[in-house]
Amino acid sequence: MSDRSEADRLVKESAFMRLVRRPEAGAFIVMIVVVTLITFASDFKAFNALGLKNNIAIIAQFGIIATGAAVLMIAGEFDLSIGSMIGFAGMSMAMMLKWGLPFGMGEATPFTAFALTMVMTLGLGWLIGTIVVRSGLSSFIVTLAFLFFLRGMTEVCFRLINQSTQISGLPDFKEESWFANILGGEVFGWFYDLWFQLGGNINRRGEQWVDGFDARFLWWLLIAGFAYFVLSRTQLGNWIYATGDNKDSARANGVPVNRVKIGLFMFTAFCATMFAACQVFDTNTADAAKGNLMELNAIAIAVVGGTLMTGGFGSVIGVAFGAVTFGLVANAVFYIPWLDGSFYRVFVGVVLLAAVFANERIRKRITGGI
Repeated sequence: MSDRSEADRLVKESAFMRLVRRPEAGAFIVMIVVVTLITFASDFKAFNALGLKNNIAIIAQFGIIATGAAVLMIAGEFDLSIGSMIGFAGMSMAMMLKWGLPFGMGEATPFTAFALTMVMTLGLGWLIGTIVVRSGLSSFIVTLAFLFFLRGMTEVCFRLINQSTQISGLPDFKEESWFANILGGEVFGWFYDLWFQLGGNINRRGEQWVDGFDARFLWWLLIAGFAYFVLSRTQLGNWIYATGDNKDSARANGVPVNRVKIGLFMFTAFCATMFAACQVFDTNTADAAKGNLMELNAIAIAVVGGTLMTGGFGSVIGVAFGAVTFGLVANAVFYIPWLDGSFYRVFVGVVLLAAVFANERIRKRITGGI
């Protein structure tokens, strides 16, 4: 009996250690603590019908760009141009919607503005990735250069064509275009309808308060689901992990390392464009400053979600937990009156540093202390 008990204890410890070593374990614990604290500090207002909608909107924004950043980091690279890509993509779509297609091609529809913008941003992602793999330069330096280049180009184009770095007052394309509606409209209305039927989600006049979540929530779920499937169920996922773990060994085993990295830079550009499109069609505005510092938020969320800075280890689920945590804290000032808005930066700094130490311990356990 004692031998069997000892064996059972070792099995349980082994299962527990496997759980603890998962990349999303720490992010999950931090998320639970933050959700609990904000729930009580806001007197449950952060999770009433409107609070939940607003929080999910911020969380989804973080989640979209953090997913792209995390998958690239798993492959051992960084993209600091994400924030500038958001501003560039938003400017591109808004300019075409206001002034028409380039070269006198006629009036732009939401779909054509989005499609042409996506072609440009994917091209930029391809260019960035190609420079990184062909030159051997650090992706940190290359993408830092594109951070400044894209932001400056966006502002210059705004001023030359629009005489301003902002575009506002665009028509509400959601009313006439199904495509604009799936990017900037509302989704999962059944959730709030059910809430109303159960006696909640009621405003002061006794009417239904909120009708649905922002569409970006659906796009985050789709992008995160796609990334999770690729990383956990496909050969490409194995290639991504192998590339980040040891690119020379991966190349020797037939992994197309260069193509993997270029494709992932294009994926981060895709995520940035989706982020921008949801904003433009939701608010009917664009601003050259949009996406400022979002690249740092994306990297921070990826690290807090368990992605190693050295590559080869990470989880989309952990990134989702990190996005929930960061989104709630970023939005907490609206529900907790005594909370200073700058606390968000303090929180990011503290949690990021703690995550780096935790991830480093995980890395040493995995590599045997190397």
